[in-house]
Amino acid sequence: MTTPILDFLRRYAEGGAARLHMPGHKGRGPLGCEKYDITEIAGADDLSCPEGIIAESEKNASVLFGTRRTFYSTEGSSQCVKAMLLLAARRSKSRKVLAGRNAHKSFLNACALLDLEPVWLSGEGSLCSAAITPQSLRERLEGMERPCAVYITSPDYLGAMLETGKLAAVCRDFGLPLLLDGAHGAYLDALKGPHNSCQPDLWCASAHKTLGVLTGGAYLHVSEGSPFGFEADAREALSVFGSSSPSYLILASLDAANGRISSGFADILNDFTVKVEGLKARLAALGLAVEPSDPLRITIAAYKSGHTGFELAEMLRNSKLEPEFADTDYLVLMLTPDNNLEDLERIFAAFSPFSARIPRDPLPLSPPGEACMTPREALLSPRVAVEARLAEGRILASAAVSCPPAIPIAVMGERLTKEQIELLPKYGVKYVDIVLVK
Repeated sequence: MTTPILDFLRRYAEGGAARLHMPGHKGRGPLGCEKYDITEIAGADDLSCPEGIIAESEKNASVLFGTRRTFYSTEGSSQCVKAMLLLAARRSKSRKVLAGRNAHKSFLNACALLDLEPVWLSGEGSLCSAAITPQSLRERLEGMERPCAVYITSPDYLGAMLETGKLAAVCRDFGLPLLLDGAHGAYLDALKGPHNSCQPDLWCASAHKTLGVLTGGAYLHVSEGSPFGFEADAREALSVFGSSSPSYLILASLDAANGRISSGFADILNDFTVKVEGLKARLAALGLAVEPSDPLRITIAAYKSGHTGFELAEMLRNSKLEPEFADTDYLVLMLTPDNNLEDLERIFAAFSPFSARIPRDPLPLSPPGEACMTPREALLSPRVAVEARLAEGRILASAAVSCPPAIPIAVMGERLTKEQIELLPKYGVKYVDIVLVK
């Protein structure tokens, strides 16, 4: 498959032209990549209205992923999440969106910017997971005012996966679009090949998380079977939330991924996932509680063996291995085929001294506080930062999250409860912004 953006950058870098245009480094600098860092010069196309090499590259991606249209983002899935909600809001009079509570903070920011009201779709789980089933979704939709869209996350931060096809079918029965934050599942699209007609109408996927793309590279996909016509103004919706100076380094990286995916990458992925499954089984044999997850993630429920995720993370760091995430209850490792077999063996060796303790209960999932303001009202209100321990009963002005995983422990506009206050420091949140009442 062609890689037109990458090829253009290489030709330009080697062509010897004096750069009388932005960026200011003029192709020279300490990083070594500056020669490929350009702006919208002749022949480079324009991400906001592509007609040349960017359009060709996005068409290649659409073919690879089996979508009606695939659009590039150089500002991560966060940009795509905002665009998805804008597209859904334009096609409905409702300002409500039914969503899993384990949404990324970009979802809340988008609701605030677009004056949407999140209505939480409850599902058993943890801070990072929400076990939403087709039956629970149907029952909730039958008993509520029609929202503008349904919004879910899969795979979630712990790697749990929902039945997105069945959830999409439920949404179709109600004439509603299903929006999917699939940021962690870009490689699943490459692994599975084209989607069938009953998939989320819109979904985003962060290529930089699992496909070897530079940080910030992501896709906004429109399903082949979607009846809502989102592809007509998806690019304009992305531009509302994106920079007018997108990174050509990231665009070239997305372009290069097309070439890689089309050259037997699915076979490489399949072979590597088998090896990861083997490692999961070996870790479980040591007594580690390895949770079900997407194929490239190792999620360990530390509480089930009486440990904390922080303690398990230190076992790895003592062997010069850096995990993706650790908290009181969980440890998360994210792997790709760019990890080698030596990395897998080092993980096993680091955990070889592991000894289980008496299991303990996980941190409780605190119920939502009273919604006193819309996210928009709270975000635009005067605010003051206070110690979390002093904020009980106050209205939150911005989402209280730890980063990672950037999932709200409490949502802006809610009155903070005692349970949430007790939970915040356990995720490293020491200060919160609260609405300043005059």
